[in-house]
Amino acid sequence: MKENKELKVTFLGTGTSTGVPMLTSKHPVALSKDFRDKRLRSSIVISWDNINYVIDCGPDFRQQMMREEVASINGILFTHEHADHIAGLDEIRPYCFQMGAVPIYVTERVFGVLKRRYDYIFKTENRYPSAPQVATNIISHHEIFYLDDVKITPIEVMHGRLPILGYRFNDIAYITDIKTISEEEKNKLSNLDTLIVTGLRKELHTTHFNLDEALAFIAEVKPKKAYLTHISELLGLHKEVEKELPENVFLAFDGLKI
Repeated sequence: MKENKELKVTFLGTGTSTGVPMLTSKHPVALSKDFRDKRLRSSIVISWDNINYVIDCGPDFRQQMMREEVASINGILFTHEHADHIAGLDEIRPYCFQMGAVPIYVTERVFGVLKRRYDYIFKTENRYPSAPQVATNIISHHEIFYLDDVKITPIEVMHGRLPILGYRFNDIAYITDIKTISEEEKNKLSNLDTLIVTGLRKELHTTHFNLDEALAFIAEVKPKKAYLTHISELLGLHKEVEKELPENVFLAFDGLKI
């Protein structure tokens, strides 16, 4: 299998579950005019050779894909079942019109949740003609797999008490909603070119890395570069927070391409 593909990551969204600005908020970040402080729900598209795989499909999926003019997708990998990561699944219909069933990559648990929340998608009889079509691939953190010659390593992290998946694509890793990780799973993150990881806010949080935890994790894993995502307005203004970061760590923002 070839592993020397040149990969491109586009940040579709870099915000927390409420998005930034949050509805009703009067926080200074919510009132900011800096486009980097406007954050849709967290998701990326990772691309190579005109191939596009999306990680997570949240409530802003349609807006994100239109903004980035993503004309086709080859599949969607899900990290977990919370609404800010799956609530856009119905919006894949135009891609289904184009290609038929869209491949999805999910754990058994997440697949069960999708079947309950989107029963009309997974029906085998009397389907609504325009319902999205998916081709389900069950995965786990125990086995690597390949997508068009690119090696994918699922990485289990804990989102509070909920085990969820991050993904390593060759030498790029994407880990969102992390609070803890085992040493065994951490070993999967050696020799990274790029690490993308949650940095929710400055105060401690029960289920996500805060800024200090994210920076400590980056210092331990030692990627060449790191980008923080899944950011809330409580982290602060983009232009101010970036000044506080180590030279190889950056705040991601919506539309950023690396």
